[in-house]
Amino acid sequence: MSDPFVVVGADAAGLSAASKCRREAPDREVVVFEKGRWISYAYCGMPYFIEGRIERMSNLLSLSPSEVDERGIDLRRGHEVVGVDPDANTVTVETAAGDTLEQSYGDLLVATGGRASTGAFDVRGLDGAFTLHSMDAAAAIDAYIAEPEAYDPARADVSAVDRERVDRNASMPAPETAAIVGGGYVGIEMAEALVGRGLDVHLFHRSGHLLSDFGEAVGERVETELTEKGVTVRTDAPVDGLVGDDRIEGIAFDGADGVETLPVDFAVVGVGIQPNTELLNGTGVDLGAGGAIRTDEYGRTSLPDVYAAGDCATAIHAVTGEEAWMPLGLTANRAGRAVGATVAGDPSPVGEIASTAAVKAFDMEAGRVGLIDAAAAREAGFDPVRETVTAGSRSGYYPGAAPTDVTLVADRDTGRLIGGSIVGPDRAAIRIDTLATALEADMTVPEVERLDLAYAPPFSPVWDPILVAAKVLNGALDDD
Repeated sequence: MSDPFVVVGADAAGLSAASKCRREAPDREVVVFEKGRWISYAYCGMPYFIEGRIERMSNLLSLSPSEVDERGIDLRRGHEVVGVDPDANTVTVETAAGDTLEQSYGDLLVATGGRASTGAFDVRGLDGAFTLHSMDAAAAIDAYIAEPEAYDPARADVSAVDRERVDRNASMPAPETAAIVGGGYVGIEMAEALVGRGLDVHLFHRSGHLLSDFGEAVGERVETELTEKGVTVRTDAPVDGLVGDDRIEGIAFDGADGVETLPVDFAVVGVGIQPNTELLNGTGVDLGAGGAIRTDEYGRTSLPDVYAAGDCATAIHAVTGEEAWMPLGLTANRAGRAVGATVAGDPSPVGEIASTAAVKAFDMEAGRVGLIDAAAAREAGFDPVRETVTAGSRSGYYPGAAPTDVTLVADRDTGRLIGGSIVGPDRAAIRIDTLATALEADMTVPEVERLDLAYAPPFSPVWDPILVAAKVLNGALDDD
């Protein structure tokens, strides 16, 4: 065992790679270093834990340390890789006990993920102000918004939890008014969660519509849904800062009459994430889109024997054919599994990405894929034509039918479908998978229009909303 496969990071990409390598090459040593204590957890489930839909934090764990050990993987928690020497094929590791060691590798996977970006908002040292990009943050938020006498510590039922942080937040008076900074995935999902916990919720977004990457049609319907459910939504309202000394006291934002301050006693900043690439500083590794680690179709970096996967790595976009950075769960799991197969001797592409995503806002669902923004499409070399239609989700006479908005974007010159979004309250989000498949197959709008999609009154009208949108967009292309 002179050529161990060393993995940095024990979440989606890292443990997928380690597990696949062990299955394909059972005699190869696999070592996984994780600087913290948490491994293999469902980041996307955190808002639903905070809301209370998920009763126990342990329900969000995919693998336990003992299960990893049973797979023959040498998992070392509390071990932070602080340096990589690509010439010597070694990594330098610092342990929680303060020791330093060196580990050689035959192949190295950097799967360090990403971290919450706070922009100009520093939440450190300000009680009641949070970002949400770790299980400890989710546990602390859950404790903070509970009445001290009503908090159930068994909800954070995982030994890895920062119990001191949880207990400290549980002892504070429960908040009444919450501010959410950012109208993306985290902001939308947290708005629903906090309303469910009984807070007065105010959502601030700097641009003109929520979920900017999903397009105007989605943003408008989601805003309406949030408003109807009691959320105060402020678009075109950049936040200037968090107000407070020891505990959050307010949000300063650009209002109609200049800078205004809204008194709050809880705030979540969700303005994006950034890739964790610092580990490779000084190695000369190439960085790409979003400042993430540039990788090829097999997840290889510009350094010999070094791979990257997950939220810290780039991928190839299925529509543009160019490098892109899209930190999402499937991308990480799929890329990690492919790297694990490759280092075990079965070269496997990590796969392209199509920017496919979905989000839930109370009773409204939304999905998006590809290029929706016209400026982004033109920058990628396309001449975009876009149409939005509203169609029923089921046969009109069948109970539960609801309006579904579908936006499709095509290239004028080729007729190729290059993007789309869907929003509605009745199984709208899952329909985005049809468009994702069409994009991956480089289908034209006429080809999408001719798809033989299933019809039955409980599930879809004769003309599925996607087919209706394709028919309208095809007509617009013919008119051109």
